[in-house]
Amino acid sequence: MVEKIKQLEMSGITKRFPGVLSNNRVNIQLEAGEVLAILGENGAGKTTLMNILYGLYQPDAGEILLNGKQVRINSPSEAIELGIGMVHQHFMLVPTLTVCENVILGLSKKFFVDLKTAAKRIKEITDRYGLAINPDAFVWQLSVGEQQRVEIIKALYRGANLLILDEPTAVLTPQESNELILLLKNMAQLGNSIILISHKLNEVMAISDRVTVLRDGVVCSNVKTQETTQEELAKLMVGREMAPCRRDGNYSPGKIVLELEQVHAKGDKGSEALAGVSLQIRENEILGIAGVSGNGQKELAEVIAGLRKISSGNISLNGQDSTNMLPAGIIEQGLGYIPEDRIHVGTIPSFSIWENLILKDHHRSPFAKYSLLQNQAIMSHSSSQVEKYGIKTPDLETPTARLSGGNIQRVVLAREITRNPVALVAAYPTRGLDIGATEYLHSKLLEARSNGVGILLISEDLEELTSICDNIAVLYEGKIMKVMPVEQADERTMGLLMAGIAEDAQLLN
Repeated sequence: MVEKIKQLEMSGITKRFPGVLSNNRVNIQLEAGEVLAILGENGAGKTTLMNILYGLYQPDAGEILLNGKQVRINSPSEAIELGIGMVHQHFMLVPTLTVCENVILGLSKKFFVDLKTAAKRIKEITDRYGLAINPDAFVWQLSVGEQQRVEIIKALYRGANLLILDEPTAVLTPQESNELILLLKNMAQLGNSIILISHKLNEVMAISDRVTVLRDGVVCSNVKTQETTQEELAKLMVGREMAPCRRDGNYSPGKIVLELEQVHAKGDKGSEALAGVSLQIRENEILGIAGVSGNGQKELAEVIAGLRKISSGNISLNGQDSTNMLPAGIIEQGLGYIPEDRIHVGTIPSFSIWENLILKDHHRSPFAKYSLLQNQAIMSHSSSQVEKYGIKTPDLETPTARLSGGNIQRVVLAREITRNPVALVAAYPTRGLDIGATEYLHSKLLEARSNGVGILLISEDLEELTSICDNIAVLYEGKIMKVMPVEQADERTMGLLMAGIAEDAQLLN
């Protein structure tokens, strides 16, 4: 039986990586039934600190005390034995296995596994915590929110009563995020302790009891949530007053740079994901795509970038047909692409920063001459981009996989915008980014707009869309419900359109 964790203390935790002091004498405390939010910019040391608590890293200095006793956690299995569970930002599930099989995976050393008993216990856990899930469902059939519940169930099944969640809403829809907040509140009321790593200040304010703010690996504040505000937390995170980026209101669109005409395309499961999409994006314009996740946004971005074939319709880029062209040809025509998956599609994780920065132009002058890479030109260009885009890295040789999510996104942004595209597709570019990185990315998109780039911005954040877009199109079940100027995009209208309620039906209400 796992001992109930009544008190956690991490004292003087220090962790160094080559060229980086990730945690510097960090202290945190946590009581049973308490929700502690760990807040900070990308690269502030939040995830490193929690990886130490979960046994993935060993601290260079400091100690961990559980219920007043010093412990050394050498591995995740030891953390689990102590009652500590962790739900990572990127889920660790096997899609082809069922919920039940994923939950018990690695637990039994016997040849035969009693799935019925396991399913019964999973049912007890889901009933206790309100985690509605079918134990017999395959993971690939589940929504992202449901997959996250499976990860939570895995931790609870193993006896965890201290749960660490790393950016738990970064990949969730607004509705799923609200459900998770209610779930975590319920878990805390039942005596579980929760540590929440997050960038989203509204969620931190809604769920946490206390907030510890990290900046450059150091604790700069530890406050009770009810005694602070979002504005104060934002200032503590970045060390300065925050002013959100907004479009200037001057809308002078130029020629059409990207056009889709009656585009139809199938999704991964064979059903129609895009059902006759027609759009136009012009120079000096940001066109936003609003909609609940899973309504064709992923497929829309991929057909434009040449990563998915269309079954009918036409796509033109910079006045030339690009329908079902290979990605390389579409890049040549002038498309910039910030994909939803910045780690595996936007970069090659094992490649260095400089390699990822020239990934699309490594064969061109000045980076190559007679098929030979020109190191001096490459390093000069890469150093310039690292400085200009504020990429935090020990050096240019650092593998991109070692960077924080915000810094990986800056690498992608630097590469795509520096190429001077005529059109840019940005799919969920601020997902999982902190407030400072989000502000910076918005400023760069607005700068590209002012330089004549036509931008298609896909986002589930309505505030983001109404802040920087000139026009907004609402996508529902693969169809464009309406394209409207941002001035007409009020929350009620957008919400109804996102639910599939057409404008003529709205008038009847």
